[in-house]
Amino acid sequence: MAQLAPLLADLRAEGDALDGVVAALEETAWLGQTPAEGWTIAHQIAHLAWTDEQALLAATDPEGFTRAMTDAAPGLTAAVDDAADTGATDAPERLLARWRDGRAALAERLAALPAGARLPWFGPPMSAESMATARLMETWAHGLDVTDALHHPPSVSGRLRHVAHIGVRTRDFAFQQNGLPPPTDEFRVELTAPDGGTWTWGPEDADQRVTGPALDFCLRVTRRRHRADLALEATGPDADRWLDLAQAFAGPPGEERPPADAGT
Repeated sequence: MAQLAPLLADLRAEGDALDGVVAALEETAWLGQTPAEGWTIAHQIAHLAWTDEQALLAATDPEGFTRAMTDAAPGLTAAVDDAADTGATDAPERLLARWRDGRAALAERLAALPAGARLPWFGPPMSAESMATARLMETWAHGLDVTDALHHPPSVSGRLRHVAHIGVRTRDFAFQQNGLPPPTDEFRVELTAPDGGTWTWGPEDADQRVTGPALDFCLRVTRRRHRADLALEATGPDADRWLDLAQAFAGPPGEERPPADAGT
């Protein structure tokens, strides 16, 4: 479990970064619309609170989580939206307290899991490390919707490596989500980190490659920006197709965000 401790520290830090943005807002600002159609800032935080609670259930009562997800499966997308709608009606201070309590409880539970434990989830079962990475990715992605709504800069730090990592790991899933067979060859991914360093995945001599800024890659795999607005380059037809399909999260890909100049 040695690798889990720094992951959990980064998860806490990403949550605290978003917490610092929303905690200072006036109550009316929580009703501001975000780039996700129909979702206010309150919806975004309510969704994070609910998914943290689902992750905690998976970590404390795996069978209960599996039963609940099986029962909800036919209408899971609607259930996710309903949970956000319901949570968004809470007073901001109550919603913020709920989110804080849930993410703290989840981090504590993940830290206490035995080595090798596997947690059920909406996609494939996850290790504690993978769950922490997934929660960080989602916190960052929904936090970006919040900062976009407020015209604030995104959260940019070395923690983006976790978001990029899950984006790379979900390559085959993205193809499968679109009814396509995953590529048989490994890709090389080379990203420029926020500190100017380089993050890499895959064999150095791979024919298929993706390169560019780490922030842009994270924006793409969380589907928060249209590919046309990003400085990402693909070499090879499969790598090029991947940048169209990439998604780092479970469930349907959702509507593509329009390019920045779509309305001009």
